[in-house]
Amino acid sequence: MGNRQGIVIAITSGKGGVGKSTATANIGIGLADKGKKVIAVDFDIGLRNLDMILGLERRIVYDVVDIMEGKCNLSQAIINHKKSKNLYFLPASQSKDKTILEKDKVKDLLEKLKTDFDYILLDSPAGIESGFEHTIFWADRAMIVVTPEISSVRDSDRVIGIIDSKSDKASHGAEIEKHIIINRLRPDLVAKQDMLSCDDVIDILALPLIGIVPEDEKVVGATNSGEPTILSKSISGLAYDRISRRILGEEVAFENFNISNNFINSLKKIFGF
Repeated sequence: MGNRQGIVIAITSGKGGVGKSTATANIGIGLADKGKKVIAVDFDIGLRNLDMILGLERRIVYDVVDIMEGKCNLSQAIINHKKSKNLYFLPASQSKDKTILEKDKVKDLLEKLKTDFDYILLDSPAGIESGFEHTIFWADRAMIVVTPEISSVRDSDRVIGIIDSKSDKASHGAEIEKHIIINRLRPDLVAKQDMLSCDDVIDILALPLIGIVPEDEKVVGATNSGEPTILSKSISGLAYDRISRRILGEEVAFENFNISNNFINSLKKIFGF
């Protein structure tokens, strides 16, 4: 183990199916390819798919629950990515029992990882799932992946409230640094007012934006082939590269996908803001 003091970033969402694991995989590769030592940890117990997106499913022997139960040590369970040499991976258990994650065991695991990695990315269960609170409890930062739809934004708003009230930092009067990733944006639908604009999402959630990822048909193929889009320089891959640079503190201008519409006032009424 080294003497690093790694940063724990929980990548989460209000509901499932918004691209959280895809974001974790691409950001992990983005940070690793910029010289950072990164580990992506799949905490989505029973719903694991980060291993497939990274193309590592055939190399799993032990998982995160095996470590916590003492069936193996960390080095036996951690898998090094084939193409991105600075990226490591710790798989979730396929067990359906999400209650298996105990707060203290999660803390012990993260403390060990923090000494050896610059960034620990946690692929968190969605906010409506059990196990979510354990994942965000010890986080330093949180990225909330949201699609520009009312249901996703509403669920994300609830999740932000949980993060603000139930994290270790919150219990000490501090706040987890939070950012939004807007995923699957389609400017053509925004123009027709069939999709929320980025401005709408930001206004409702009242959090800073760290990235906009346009809809990209290559994502499905990338998931099936285990080659995240950041490796192929597709439109979403380039967006994740920019997000990685922003996480590292670089000033990167945002793409201008914003097409304002009149949704916002009616939405504020719906949400009671």
